[in-house]
Parts: sequence; structure tokens; C-alpha cells
Amino acid sequence: MTLDIVLVFAILALTLASFVWEKVPVEVTAISAFALILALGLLPVDSALSVLANPAPVTVGAMFMVSAGLERCGAIEIMTGYFKKLAKAGYIPFLFVMILSVAFVSAFINNTPVVVIFMPVLLSLAREMDVPASKLLIPLSYASIFGGVCTLMGTSTNILISGIAETYDMAPFSMFELAKVGLPLLGLGTIYLMLFSRKRLPVRETLTQILSPEERREFITEAYINTHSPLSGKGIIESGILRTPGVRILEIVRSGMPMEDPLNKITLQSGDRLVLACKPHGMAQARNLEGVDFLGEIGEGLEQVAASEGSIVEGFIGPASSIVGKTVGEINFRQRFHMIVLALHRRGKNVREKLQTLPLEFGDTLLMMGTDQAISSLRTSDDIILLDKPHVHSRSRRKKIPIILATILGIVGFTTFTNFPIVASAIIGLAVLLVTKCISSKEAFSSVGWNIIFLIYGMLALGLAMQETGASSLIADNAVSAVDTFVAPEWQPYVMLAVMYLMCSILTEILSNNATAALLAPVGIGIAASMGVDPRAFLVVTAIASSASFATPIGYQTNTFVYGVGGYRFSDFIKFGLPLNLMCFSVSIFLIPMVWPF
Repeated sequence: MTLDIVLVFAILALTLASFVWEKVPVEVTAISAFALILALGLLPVDSALSVLANPAPVTVGAMFMVSAGLERCGAIEIMTGYFKKLAKAGYIPFLFVMILSVAFVSAFINNTPVVVIFMPVLLSLAREMDVPASKLLIPLSYASIFGGVCTLMGTSTNILISGIAETYDMAPFSMFELAKVGLPLLGLGTIYLMLFSRKRLPVRETLTQILSPEERREFITEAYINTHSPLSGKGIIESGILRTPGVRILEIVRSGMPMEDPLNKITLQSGDRLVLACKPHGMAQARNLEGVDFLGEIGEGLEQVAASEGSIVEGFIGPASSIVGKTVGEINFRQRFHMIVLALHRRGKNVREKLQTLPLEFGDTLLMMGTDQAISSLRTSDDIILLDKPHVHSRSRRKKIPIILATILGIVGFTTFTNFPIVASAIIGLAVLLVTKCISSKEAFSSVGWNIIFLIYGMLALGLAMQETGASSLIADNAVSAVDTFVAPEWQPYVMLAVMYLMCSILTEILSNNATAALLAPVGIGIAASMGVDPRAFLVVTAIASSASFATPIGYQTNTFVYGVGGYRFSDFIKFGLPLNLMCFSVSIFLIPMVWPF
């Protein structure tokens, strides 16, 4: 074992540890690994930068933008409208149609917007069907995963592994090549979900359900610091307003403009307007504050700008959110969104203390309260996706739906029936959408999951370093030698294929699908080379196992979405998803060698 191999293994160990630790964003970890590889000279600069020529990240980015075009034109929302009619048919028929519909759409576009749009619809229909939302949201996520494994463009993992195959001078995946195993898995998953969802999925509470009826009724009103108020010149903390039971401060308006400073830094002045959120019992407490008058009760001739019942809504931190990693206090949440955060749901726990100092994470579900105007404004934001109804955009583009559908069909058709690579088809399709104004350039670039793109580049560099230094070959040779000791030669490829699947499946549940695919696809190719067999089956098994993530809420992005929204616990995914993992493993190991023989 050379020094270079030792260094590569050290970087790999640090990278995996950082992914599991979750204290540093995955894209930062990936780029840091890339930087260490360059700094330590484990790859020549020209060789290391060759990963930037890999078609996979460009294709993934283009498909993010195409998917955003379909989402913003309202095509998916139209389909969700038909679900309301199906809700009357009962839970099982509804579940069957929902699974197949979501899987079909997810096979051709990024499944993230599919799940984002369907979640509010299912939450609403769950109430109509008198079914807990937790009985629907995990099936929604799983259906999107099953759809993704059926086509090349169904998930970024498939595109990534296809790009890795090209760098090894192998043929890329065709559009429907993976459907030979993906469709049987979809059938298996549909049967499993229909048979066991009602009985085995837990009954969990969403954030709004943890509030009592008293807590759900809060009122937005506005108060005025009068001319002779003893509070004038005092800080908010010193004034004692925040200690008044049942009273919260939404914002402070001075000279007609909301104050942007944090509450603990504001000194009150005569004429300040306080926008307050009061529980019913807090209204009386607020009226007893000395030097504070309610605008509806004084004769100052002032226009009352806020006096209405506050609404409580749930929302989650979206994939394109700019507030990830920042605390509620740091972003001045109250002033920025004119909403207050009542509670937060993360990893199966409801958090209602220290909300101001807790860094927000992707997938966090927030319980918020504000006026109808504030909620309407937040509804168009990409930072927080509200769950009371589907995410809407400022203007309708439904007339553009035929163009977008034709573009997606064109991408599928060119990639399927010609030798045109998917990266070229995706770029041309994106250009069509931009020229026809189906999506603006700003919307297109903001829709890209740049964290995923940088993660892919960093992991491709690490995978290349493992290959060039001989680390991948060392792993492959040792694995083959271990199997050779206990298994007859004719069965060795089958056993190694099963081992490869298990390695990918376990790592995906701990890390992420793209990181796992980038790291293990070269190892699979090395194992095939050591055994003298066709590596195609090992690439396919890596693609399937890296996406078939059901046993944890962190292995796949859509699982993370529904985790917080549905009020699930970590163990819910293990109990319900692990049997599905094992069934997919069995079917895949049986089918893959038959379709892609060694």
C-alpha cells in the first residue's frame, strides 16, 4: 500500500465521517475533499479538472431547469386536481392511483418538485378521507423513488452513473434500459404499499395538531407608544412587553417603516407602532401595558394597519432556500417574512424552545403565524414552501404547457431513438424553454440544486483519485479474494453483485444517493475487471441500490421532505422501509444477471 493510497483512504474516511456528522454541508465537504486531492498532489491538476468535463453534472443541472419549467407552468397542479375526485373512492383505490401517477411523472422529471406539489394536496385530501397524513406521505416519497429508477432521466443518480460509464469508455445507459428492473420493482413496491400502508404506517401528528384549540386562536393587532409613555427610551427587553403572557411582537413600525434590527437591540420611541400577536387571554394582558394604546381605542386620528385574526400555517424549508444554515434571529425572520415561528419539527421531534438560536436545516417544518397578507406574500417564496395549498407562482403559464411537454418528449425521443447523448438533448430542450419564455433564466438557475452539482463534482474527483492511485483496485482485489476463499468460481460474480448491492444500499441510507454512486461505481467496475466479467451488471446494481432508499429519512431527498411534514420518527422509516429494501435487493439480484449477463 503506497502513501498515496493511504492519503486517499484518509480523505475518504474524513469525507464519510463529515457526511455522517452533518455539521458541515455536504457540498462543502465534497469540495474540501476535491481541494485536498489537489493540495496533496494525488492527481495532476489537468487530470483532476477532467471531472468538470463529465457530462453528468451538466445533464443533472439542465434537467433541474426543465423540471422547474414543468412545475411553474402548473402542469403537475392540473393532475393533482383529479385526485380530489378519487378521494371519494376510498383509501386503497386512491393510494393505487396516486402511486402510479407520481411514479409516472417522476420517471421523466426531477422528483423533488413532484413531491413538493403533491404534499399539500395529500394533506388536504387526508382530512377529507379522515385518514392520517402519515398514511399517505411515505407512500408519496417511495412512489417518486420507484418512478426514478425506471428511466435514465428519472434521477440524477442514473445520469451520474451513466456519465461514469462513459469516462471508462463504456456505452451510457439508454433511456429505458433500467426499466427492465425498475418496472418490476415498481410493481413490487405498489403491491407492498397497498397491502401494508394502512396497517403498518404509524399515526403521527403534524405540527398544527400539537396545539390546543386555545393556542390555535391568536389575533394580530396594533398598539401605539403614546406621547407620555414611560416605555419611551427603554429597550424591548427592559420594557417587559416580551414577558407579558400571551403576547408576541411581530414587528415595530417607525415613521411608516418596519424596523429591521433584532428586537433586543431596539429602543422604543414615542409614536412607534407595535404589531402584536395575542392569544385570547393575552388581549387583556396587553391592554394593561402602561403607556401602550391600541389604535382602535384612541382618538389620535391614526390609521389602523393591523387588526385581524392571525392564521397558523405550516411550511418547510425548501431545496432552493436561502435561509438554510441561518438562525431565525440571524435572518430577522419576524421582519423579513412578517411571521412568527411557533414551533419547529426536525428529525421526528417537535422543538418549541430556543427557536431563535437554532440553525435552520433543509427539510425543517415550521409552524408559523401571521396575517393573511403576510401568508399570501410568503406563498410565492422559494425559501419556505407552505403546506396548506400547492406552491403558487406570480403568474400563470398554462398556455406554455404544450411547449414544455413537447420539449420533454423531444428529450426522451432523441435519447431513445437516436445516438444523441442525453446531455445534448437536455441542453437543447432547456434552450427551447428559455427562448419560448416558458421559464426565465433567473428561475432556471435558481431551480438548480447547486449543492448536488458540487457534491457530484467533489465525489467524482475522489472517485478518480481512488482509481488513479490504485485504491479502487485494492478494494476490488481484496473483496474478490475474500469471496474466492468461500465461494465456488461459477457463483462468485453473483455473490459479489449481492455484496455490491448491500454496500450501496447501506451507504445510501447513511450518506446520499449521489455520493454513494460516485464513490462505488468505480469500485464496481474494478471488481468486474478483477473477476474478468462484464461490468454492466455492477453499474446497474449501483444505480438501483443507490436510489432504492427506504429505510431512513436521510438517504433520499424526498424522504427528508416527508419526514418533518408527516411528523414521522426515524424508526418509522426503518420499520416500514427495511422490508422493502430487502425485497428490492432480492428481486434486483435475481433479475440483473438475467438481463445483463456476466
